[in-house]
Amino acid sequence: MHTIVRFFQMGGFFMFPILLVLSAGIAISVERWIHLSRVKKENREMWEEVHPVLAQGDFDKARELVYEDNSAIAQMLSMGLARQGAVRRREDIEIAMEESLMEIIPQLEKRTPYLALLSNIATLFGLLGTIMGLITAFTAVASASPAEKAALLAASISEAMNCTAFGLMSAIPLLLIHARLSSTTGEIVGSLEMVSVKALNSISTFSKRAY
Repeated sequence: MHTIVRFFQMGGFFMFPILLVLSAGIAISVERWIHLSRVKKENREMWEEVHPVLAQGDFDKARELVYEDNSAIAQMLSMGLARQGAVRRREDIEIAMEESLMEIIPQLEKRTPYLALLSNIATLFGLLGTIMGLITAFTAVASASPAEKAALLAASISEAMNCTAFGLMSAIPLLLIHARLSSTTGEIVGSLEMVSVKALNSISTFSKRAY
């Protein structure tokens, strides 16, 4: 702990903006991870419940199930099943579910792009701290006595390097988390598209039989 505190103190002023950026990134990461995990769980439970009903062609029962649920998959299916009960055309049902999916995707991707932005900001703050540290180093050396030059130069360069290191240590995890959250969001969107196709196929199959 003492080593960490000393490392932070030696980094200079720009360690504080980097710490603030890192804290914001961690807060967003935790919130998004909890939200996406909950969405995946709710979607899986809803699909396991409604899929057998759709496979049997009991669309009235399926409508009741999705209307009573708040999951993303239920929102999408409710739009499609509402059209199914009214017009029974595959194209209209597909358009309705695509429209619903377009509303759902921004909610899934919400705030995740900020992680990449915060990662870049942390890196830039680290570089800025490095530049300011080097400026301080050469300014101090220019006016110092020959005996003090080496010590002043070493201290200022150490401050510059600490700031750069902390900026990179903050940026790299944020980039990795951004990639992971983007991948999870892509998996959820892919599962919603798969469910949309399966629901459309079920509706089309039983509509043809009824016709």
